[in-house]
Amino acid sequence: MSHFTDLDSYLFGQGTHYDIFRKLGSHKGTKDGKKGYYFDLWAPHARMVHVIGEFNGWDEGASPMEMVSSEEVGVWECFIPGAEKGQMYKYLIDGSDGGKHYKADPYAEYAEKRPGTASILWETGGFAWTDRAWMKKRENSEPYYENPMSIYEVHPGSWMRHPGTGDEGFYSYRELADRLVDYVTEMGYTHVELMGISEYPYDGSWGYQVTGYYAPTSRYGTPQDFMYLVNAFHKKNIGVILDWVPAHFPKDDYGLADFDGEPLYEYQDPRKGEHPDWGTKIFDYGRTEVKNFLIGSAINWAETYHIDGLRVDAVASMLYLDYGKQAGAWIPNKYGGNENLEAIAFFKHINSLMTGRYKGFVMIAEESTAWPKVTTDVDHDGLGFSYKWNMGWMHDFLDYMQLDPYFRKDNHNKMTFAMSYNEYEKYILVISHDEVVHLKNSMINKMPGDEQEKFKNLKAGYAYMMCHPGKKLLFMGQEFAQTHEWDENRELSWYELENPLHLGIQNWVRALLHVYRKYPSLWEQDINWNGFEWINANDSYRSIFSFVRKSKDGKRNILFVVNMTPVEYADYRVGVVSRKAHTLVLDSEDSEFYGQPKENIRKKKNYIPEKKPCDGRDYSIGYPLAGFGAALFSFDY
Repeated sequence: MSHFTDLDSYLFGQGTHYDIFRKLGSHKGTKDGKKGYYFDLWAPHARMVHVIGEFNGWDEGASPMEMVSSEEVGVWECFIPGAEKGQMYKYLIDGSDGGKHYKADPYAEYAEKRPGTASILWETGGFAWTDRAWMKKRENSEPYYENPMSIYEVHPGSWMRHPGTGDEGFYSYRELADRLVDYVTEMGYTHVELMGISEYPYDGSWGYQVTGYYAPTSRYGTPQDFMYLVNAFHKKNIGVILDWVPAHFPKDDYGLADFDGEPLYEYQDPRKGEHPDWGTKIFDYGRTEVKNFLIGSAINWAETYHIDGLRVDAVASMLYLDYGKQAGAWIPNKYGGNENLEAIAFFKHINSLMTGRYKGFVMIAEESTAWPKVTTDVDHDGLGFSYKWNMGWMHDFLDYMQLDPYFRKDNHNKMTFAMSYNEYEKYILVISHDEVVHLKNSMINKMPGDEQEKFKNLKAGYAYMMCHPGKKLLFMGQEFAQTHEWDENRELSWYELENPLHLGIQNWVRALLHVYRKYPSLWEQDINWNGFEWINANDSYRSIFSFVRKSKDGKRNILFVVNMTPVEYADYRVGVVSRKAHTLVLDSEDSEFYGQPKENIRKKKNYIPEKKPCDGRDYSIGYPLAGFGAALFSFDY
């Protein structure tokens, strides 16, 4: 009896075989009393397929495959007795073009470490998960958007390296579990987002040109080693999000491109099937088997590896048929428009499936345009994503923060504009890896002024980000103001923490993250005006912003004030919405935020509202506001 059954064939042809990764690829089994591995491959255009590997001496004729489905579906299969876990293999495809194609397994669970390109026989079962408490907590986290989310974006290969060992200085998944997990926990993040986990050939792509959609990269260890890392995060109540790249794939000859002698995973017409700017192929979202391949990948990460969410890369490139293309180099849809109707349907399918099937699972869109209803439910004609990266806020924020303070008064609206559209989507405020590479400067070197002013500016900017509505994401190294741009070939400049200014920034970000998690007013009503009120959005002359973040129960609300110029105010007065005491819970001028021992001179001090009108309110409080100073006050209604 075939490993790939008629039912499998039917479901795969419908694009609804959600366990397809348990059938296609290589799987341990027994046939005629002999132990070995089944091999199943989708290659409908192939004339013939052979499996070659260490188990047959790479003999190109030793292990022919047979078609076990209809020719229309095109699944080939063979069983190789004696094949063992850990052995390398590939498929030799006699393509429709008359050529020989040596291909890695699209469904491989493990792959040879680059520069090798072979797949490796493996089994992902048997890991002893101990994260039941976390998974239960995640299931009960609905509605997800009323929970805190502060994400630490990490490139595992350059977060930290073993000194003096060059390329092989990578920390393994298990070593990251010993170091990274504790660091993320101590800093106060709620989630980690890992770049470059799906297998990929070229380090310089950072993992955004994927060849193994079902395999954790072998750069850092085995699939079970990766499970160990995820499990370690979960035991510390840290969620794990993966970058996931369904927008395109590279043209490497052992990968998905022209898989069986002609386009299979990509659109046939290069006007739809290629990204001219990126030199990559575009998945055919109208082909049921291709959609099933991608959906199966997402399900595999959720089920096999207990991943808590996917950040979907380059969504805009999928939605627009003319993305990155000149006139005449793209094909309009059947209505004459530039929307990719097949990609839209794909997003609705996968988002409703993943968020419905796995409670608390999040799907996050990196979508850089004004496409409507990205995070609206599919039932209301939305794409169904859980969150959208707020790229508009990011650009406005960085444009403003890089200005000389003298010119900020003329650009005040860049910091207030995001609230005019905040209710349209469920947003994550992001300062990602893309903002600190390719000569864009590190965050600290984006800031104006001398050394001291740069650090003060950055503290003010981070405070504004952490208190503004929206979930949060910071890329690694930004939390201690790494001086140089990110470089995937070297570890972060941890030595800079010996400088009190860098240590002070790290202390500030840590304090902000812990306050963020402690006060529900900063996250439980992110998506509507019930959770936010401007105190003064129009103080452009002084470049001061003040607003209130509100909790549902009226307790522990936050009044936030930030000064974006070096001008000091000995008795700055700000209007208040409650006559109860306001407790100063965080002050950027505290000594620890300059890398000095804690003195806490002003922390926990209560400010009693006085009947002195200010900012359109009858009552106000006064306190010393430093140049580039930021302060958070807690109060009840």
